[in-house]
Amino acid sequence: MGAYCSEGMSLSPASNFGYSHRLSKHVYDNVHGNIFLDPLSLKFIDTEQFQRLRDLKQLGVTHLVYPGAVHSRFEHSLGVYWLAGEAIQKLNEYQGLELGIDRFDIQTVKLAGLLHDVGHGPFSHLFEREFLPRVISGSHWSHEQMSAKMVDHIIDENHIDIDFEMIKRVKEMILASSEFAAPKGTREKRFMYDIVANGRNGIDVDKFDYIVRDSRACALGCNFHFQRLMETMRVLGDEICYRAKDYLTIHKLFSTRADLYRTVYTHPKVKATELMVVDALVKANDYLQISSHIQDPSVYWKLDDTIIKTIETAPDQELRESRDLILRIRRRNLYQFCNEYAVPKEKLENFKDVTAQDIVCSQKHGGVILKEEDVAVSNVRIDLTRGRQNPLERINFFKDYESEEKFSISDDRISHLLPTSYQDMIVRVYSKKPELVGAISEAFENFQLKTYGIKAQVHSTPEKKKRLM
Repeated sequence: MGAYCSEGMSLSPASNFGYSHRLSKHVYDNVHGNIFLDPLSLKFIDTEQFQRLRDLKQLGVTHLVYPGAVHSRFEHSLGVYWLAGEAIQKLNEYQGLELGIDRFDIQTVKLAGLLHDVGHGPFSHLFEREFLPRVISGSHWSHEQMSAKMVDHIIDENHIDIDFEMIKRVKEMILASSEFAAPKGTREKRFMYDIVANGRNGIDVDKFDYIVRDSRACALGCNFHFQRLMETMRVLGDEICYRAKDYLTIHKLFSTRADLYRTVYTHPKVKATELMVVDALVKANDYLQISSHIQDPSVYWKLDDTIIKTIETAPDQELRESRDLILRIRRRNLYQFCNEYAVPKEKLENFKDVTAQDIVCSQKHGGVILKEEDVAVSNVRIDLTRGRQNPLERINFFKDYESEEKFSISDDRISHLLPTSYQDMIVRVYSKKPELVGAISEAFENFQLKTYGIKAQVHSTPEKKKRLM
């Protein structure tokens, strides 16, 4: 299927609306080559709120395991801006008259790509998925919602002259893949909402950029070729569809994403570091009121990854425990991995997240007495974007460019080598104190026997760690 990573490769910047790239500013990106910045987008880029993205690492603390993973949300946002523009331009080039694409549409899609992550918190998804639920009971805060709020704040604060309908659609596109998406029947040219954040089937330029960018930063091989999909996609029935012969290329998109989750995003030491950062932020929250930033964009934009340096260098006694945790990270004295359990696919449907309390309650009487605060648990889900469902079932294809019919493709028509399960669930248990590794490992084994009837040690605890007790 001719798949490979782009190495400074850029799609052609042709435009049917007379916009000259020679008259625009541009930056050189190490993934896409020259990225040309249109005047309206520059007004957003040249604000303190957008420049904040330079201080948000795309992969949170992953650089402490993969040293090259120091790229930022700023670079990623420029990449998605560029690919969003290229995608809508490709559709305009081949179907512009049929679809009624105009300058307004192109500018709207590009801005949505540029601003889709402007509401992200410190340390990537850790902030909203791990930290906020610990300090705000029942938190449903999302970076997509904050991105929409931040867009309004940037416009108001910097007096950007922009069409009201354009910015309304930009925010709808940012929210398109979230639970806060606008009702589908209210959207004009719905196919445009598939480009940046595709809630319909998960194929979007956001993934195109981060899969290639993250793979390259972590020095991993990448054989997904997004350019092929960009060149051959077509709108049928107000939906972006793909050639049937590109089925396996699309599968490669989702499988490469899953590989990144397995080897990079949820690497055992990455998760250990994340657990420590979350604990440090939770312990500092009452004093620094970190979580109070999330409602007001005028305050929120000042929050970024440097919060850790603030804690680390502050002399305040109230931050001592948080400082100690950060010092442990600096000295690589991480929470110790004890063991992990891969949940069998037949048990996934009824699986409930394991907690530290579950492990502590499974310890044998006598010997070391464990406390919940001694144990850290990471429940890792790795899938192809749609949980236990096959995401390709939601994608429509066409046979050739003369065909006006779109259709889905079932697995049994493609290959018997494709997976029969689309989600992995892995429970990892860590000890916060080196001397408790053996006791916690034993308690986790007891939990597995009691709960699942088996003791499935994927990685047994090294004897030298057990002897530290």
